[in-house]
Amino acid sequence: MKAIYTAEATATGGRNSYVKSNNDILDLQVRLPRAMGGASDDYPNPEMLFAAGYSACFDSALNLVISQGAIK
Repeated sequence: MKAIYTAEATATGGRNSYVKSNNDILDLQVRLPRAMGGASDDYPNPEMLFAAGYSACFDSALNLVISQGAIK
């Protein structure tokens, strides 16, 4: 299968770290959430980033199915 798009990002420091995409659009600190032993909830965490990406892709898939009339 041919890749349509490849995203690249680098994390430095594990769960309490700095993440940056290769095109510099994503460039932020992530921290362990308080519920998992972190100091606060003042920073995004890796789970938030994963959930945001998953929900955006899922929403796009649903919109495609709806636009094709498969769901009324």
